[in-house]
Amino acid sequence: MRIVWSPLALDRVGEISDYIARESVSAARNWADSIFAKVKRLERFPKSGRAVPEIRRLSIREIIHGDYRVIYRIKREQIAILTVRHGKQELSRRELS
Repeated sequence: MRIVWSPLALDRVGEISDYIARESVSAARNWADSIFAKVKRLERFPKSGRAVPEIRRLSIREIIHGDYRVIYRIKREQIAILTVRHGKQELSRRELS
C-alpha cells in the first residue's frame, strides 16, 4: 500500500519536532525519524493500528508513538496519514477529512 501524508500531519510532525528540539535537537531528529519509520510499517500491515475509539469506523485507525497518536485512513490501496495528536488532546473531526 502507498502512504500519503496530509499537509496537516506533516505540519504536526514539524511542530512537535520543534518543541522537542528546544531541549535536544538530536532527540527531535530521532523522534521524527522513528515516527516516519513506524508509519512506513503500515505499508505491509495497514490494519495493525486499532480503530480510533471515538470515531468507530474501521477505515480510520491509529498507531501510538510514545505520547502521540498517528491517525490514518485506509482507502483502497492507499493509507492517508491524517493527523498526529498528543494522546491527551481531543481529536477534532475536522482533522479527519
